Amino acid sequence: MRLLLINPNTTVSMTEKAAIAARAVAGPGTEIIAATSQMGPASIEGYYDGAIAVPGMLRELKERQAEGYDAAIICCFDDTGLEAARMFCDVPVVGLCEAAVATAGFLAQRFSVVTTLERSRILIDNLVHRYGMGARAKVRASDIPVLELEDSSSGAIGKLRAEIERALAEDGAEAIVLGCAGMADLAKQLQSIYGVPVVDGVAAAVKQAEALVSLGLSTSKRSSYASPLPKSFSGAMQDFAPAAASA
Repeated sequence: MRLLLINPNTTVSMTEKAAIAARAVAGPGTEIIAATSQMGPASIEGYYDGAIAVPGMLRELKERQAEGYDAAIICCFDDTGLEAARMFCDVPVVGLCEAAVATAGFLAQRFSVVTTLERSRILIDNLVHRYGMGARAKVRASDIPVLELEDSSSGAIGKLRAEIERALAEDGAEAIVLGCAGMADLAKQLQSIYGVPVVDGVAAAVKQAEALVSLGLSTSKRSSYASPLPKSFSGAMQDFAPAAASA
């Protein structure tokens, strides 16, 4: 089984960190193919960054089709471009947020998602409600710019731990979800410290993708995720025009 792990931002070190986390949980015979977007923002913090990141992510999906992959994982907790990717691909596409909150729902009645900045908290809170977990989850921001997670001297880990402690004390959280792919390397350490399940979206997405492939299931191509209709695209977006697709 080949899983394509796409980082929709352009920071290679973040891709490498996520790939390590993915390979640590992947089953025997699962190959993780790590890809970094070649165009777009260095990090994704809010709606604007996410919108600009989508073309680069879709290009990686397209260019790696020749190599073949059985499922794709969008490696950003904002589930950047997830709906568009599901329309584009004929294989399952999994987002970190959706996989992580579903996993946490198996483990706890109440859980808290701890993410980076307030602008990301609002976006993720909307996703959590969309995924049906709004009554069971609270989303918190730890005031950490994403790229500070790549700098061990930034103090980001201290801020993250402080917010987790507030979640446990104030939210009645029975589990913690790490709301950024850049936190993927911290889950086991934090779980050991706090004694509650700590869910990393990268690991959760890998296991969900493996399950879908093993079950022989893929995204429905009826209505919502039907392949995009052929039409002309103008200007810089010409290369993204669907050449031919089924309705």
